[in-house]
Amino acid sequence: MTIDEKNQVFAQIKKLMKKYEPPLVARNDFESRYELWSEKEIEIDRRKRKEIYFGGLIIQSSYVGFYFMPVYTDTSLKEIFEPELLSTLKGKSCFHIKKLDKKLLSQIKKSLEAGFKLYKKRGWV
Repeated sequence: MTIDEKNQVFAQIKKLMKKYEPPLVARNDFESRYELWSEKEIEIDRRKRKEIYFGGLIIQSSYVGFYFMPVYTDTSLKEIFEPELLSTLKGKSCFHIKKLDKKLLSQIKKSLEAGFKLYKKRGWV
């Protein structure tokens, strides 16, 4: 994967994520790293938090890492992932995107929508 290809993948996914600003807040908004956080005070498992991570992107040496925390907080979200997106999942919440087509981009968009709805339903946004 060339740097131009990685930059294009990064830019396309970032464009989808930026739709959630606000209410989510962008942190580390750089050319190779982007993160979205909810800065609402919440309580999870009786522990108070001032913020919660939603998702992010980082350009790595051979892929673009798409970090999607809603699937970590509710593993049932994996059920909405279609095979193309699921095949890029490494670990619990990190997707290694090496090639991005319209179908995969659509699946990422759908995942972001579902994750945001989950955070909203839980009062985290």
